[in-house]
Amino acid sequence: MPAARRALPLRLLDALLYSSVWLAAAAAAQTAATLRQWPGLGGAAGLHVVVLVFAATLLTYNLDAALPFKHRQPPGTSGRKAWQQQHRPAMLALAGAAALLDAYLLLTDGWLHFLPLLVPLTALAVGYSWPLLPWRGRWRAIREVPLLKVFLIAGVWTAVTGGLPALALHQPLAAVQGLLAQRFCLVTALAIVFDIRDYSRDQLAGLRTFPTRLGVSGAKAVALGFVAGAVALGLARGAAPLAVLLPAGLAAAVILAAQEARGDYFFALLTDGVLLVQAAAYFVL
Repeated sequence: MPAARRALPLRLLDALLYSSVWLAAAAAAQTAATLRQWPGLGGAAGLHVVVLVFAATLLTYNLDAALPFKHRQPPGTSGRKAWQQQHRPAMLALAGAAALLDAYLLLTDGWLHFLPLLVPLTALAVGYSWPLLPWRGRWRAIREVPLLKVFLIAGVWTAVTGGLPALALHQPLAAVQGLLAQRFCLVTALAIVFDIRDYSRDQLAGLRTFPTRLGVSGAKAVALGFVAGAVALGLARGAAPLAVLLPAGLAAAVILAAQEARGDYFFALLTDGVLLVQAAAYFVL
């Protein structure tokens, strides 16, 4: 159904999901959850890093979705792709506003002396889809390296939502290493779900992902293994059992239900929503 003919609530939901605002909210919430490791130390610095992560996530994912080659691809039956192609100027404007906000916070909050750490993170995030890596005679995106992209996504996500709060409050990373390892495992598991979504497209493009190498069932087994790792790490570090088991149970349900033919809402709303549930659990449990 054309976007113009959809009911207003569905149009708003599409904008929330496909502009990556939902995903950016998950990143911000997980950043706020990390800050709870140091009660009383957040203040303005904590609020600023939450906003910084929200804006950085919007910037990264909107630039990725607005890449010229993606804009030229036929959307097929994907409402997400159709929405993003139709609203490409708005996504670029949103990315520009996020970039300005990030630049302001980086300059005014004293982040410049962390540039040796921030530049590699930025390069990895940008290089995920942009062809910046010379490999086998041509320039390639990092996501084309066999089996790497889920670990890249999880690593950058964990470093941003877990490492940046520690830097902002001048706390050692060792203080949150258990949380970071737990989060890395859960995000890796969910990233494999998106590889299941892209199974046929990645197979045609020759990309080596867990589903294209092991099949969908094998990829699900790997993802469930990472969920089990997240549970073990969460319980081992003394987190509230329900705060560990609830998001892990939801993640496992999403993994088991994942199929390439699932609708856009399954992936954009439910799968990414597990990250919000994980963060919210630490505030209410």
